[in-house]
Amino acid sequence: MDKNFIGREQEINELQKIMDSGRAEFAALYGRRRVGKTYLIQQFFNNRFAFSTSGIIEGTREEELYAFTSALISAGYSGSQPQTWLEAFDALKSVLEKQPREGRKVIYIDELPCFDTPKSGFVRALGHFWNTWASLRNDVVLIVCGSATSWMIENIINDHGGLHNRTTRTLYLRQFTLAETEAYLKTKMIRWPRQMIVETYMMFGGIPYYLSLLNPQESLAQNIDRLYFSKNSELGQEYRRLYASLFKSPEPYIRIVEVLGKNRQGMTRSEIAGSMNVSSNGALSKQLENLEYCDIIRRYVSKVGGKPKNNDAYFQLTDLFTLFHLTFSKKLTTEDYWQQHLNTPVTNTWQGLAFEHVCMVHINQIRHALGLDRIAVEYYSWRSSSAPKAQIDMVIERADRLINLCEIKYTQSEFVITADEDMKLRNRIAAFTRETKTHCGILPTWITPYGLYRNEYSASVQYQAQLDDLFV
Repeated sequence: MDKNFIGREQEINELQKIMDSGRAEFAALYGRRRVGKTYLIQQFFNNRFAFSTSGIIEGTREEELYAFTSALISAGYSGSQPQTWLEAFDALKSVLEKQPREGRKVIYIDELPCFDTPKSGFVRALGHFWNTWASLRNDVVLIVCGSATSWMIENIINDHGGLHNRTTRTLYLRQFTLAETEAYLKTKMIRWPRQMIVETYMMFGGIPYYLSLLNPQESLAQNIDRLYFSKNSELGQEYRRLYASLFKSPEPYIRIVEVLGKNRQGMTRSEIAGSMNVSSNGALSKQLENLEYCDIIRRYVSKVGGKPKNNDAYFQLTDLFTLFHLTFSKKLTTEDYWQQHLNTPVTNTWQGLAFEHVCMVHINQIRHALGLDRIAVEYYSWRSSSAPKAQIDMVIERADRLINLCEIKYTQSEFVITADEDMKLRNRIAAFTRETKTHCGILPTWITPYGLYRNEYSASVQYQAQLDDLFV
């Protein structure tokens, strides 16, 4: 593998187990667009495949069959053009049977959902290929990969037809953490301070492809303008491409995230349905579930107010690129927008909200900083249901009957707790205790980039996490 390859230790271990198992393996690798699925497979196997192909985004049935057949020819096929997917997989069998028996035969099918055009019979043919031939050979490794996460889960991993319980391994590739992002940027000779890396993460998340577009000769602001705000920018249309790659019919999902983007603490399913003027039914539940699968949103429930009902669950937008786009999409093609609006109210407000999302993504690092590695926790945002409205950026509910109520503030220096800020926090704690009726101990906790300025109000704060803690 490339000496500069970053992270993915768990996935690499799983791939090695697949190669060492000595039995037929059917692995499904999935994850959002641009997260590095293809790169991981190509690097691990060094492009040494018995057969490999990739679906064509938005291709027709004829185009998909043509792409598959071209890959067959590259692997040694010399027969007639397959007219159906059953014939195509029969051709694949004939190619593989002619290859030497020694060693593992790795079959790699990338962008698998693209092959499943309407009424094509592709999934049935794949199931027939695996069940009647590939699964019976101890030298076959079938790896399928796709960005359409919900399709991969419904049609491959949780299929109720011919592929039911047939996958032997599933691998979900997530975005980089801050620590991995920092390591990746160093391989590109980008040695920015950690606060700048956090601000990079606020826009791009830990998506390797987005990070690969950064130019070390430019400032972060110049990079953002070039990649997003300039005419014909690389990422100006990425929002639509992202959802089109994740879902066959992306419009309902886009509507959901746009509603959630206006409500920082999240909304219940019935609130989402009301805002969209749709029924709060099984279709909406399935769409929310699919967005969860893709790490676009998260579902959370407060446990301290008694056993919750399903409708009490909140759904919160967590995808950082989506949050950035929804905040600034109306400024597209405004040249040098970011450089002209640094440290203005609009960018500062976005940074405060985005930093909360970054902290949610790095809950394990925050647990470590607070000494909670070995304590089971639930975490969520909280908002009051009575006036005056109060909201807590992050609640960490612990198995030892203690609760960390976290204030998350994004600043360029130490945060100063003023008398007014101290009273606001006391009122939030009172509202939380009153509405949840909790008898757990409440521990005020601050998460800031550089800690708290020492004064009479900071003296009582015992629990803190800082920017460096997020990079552990």
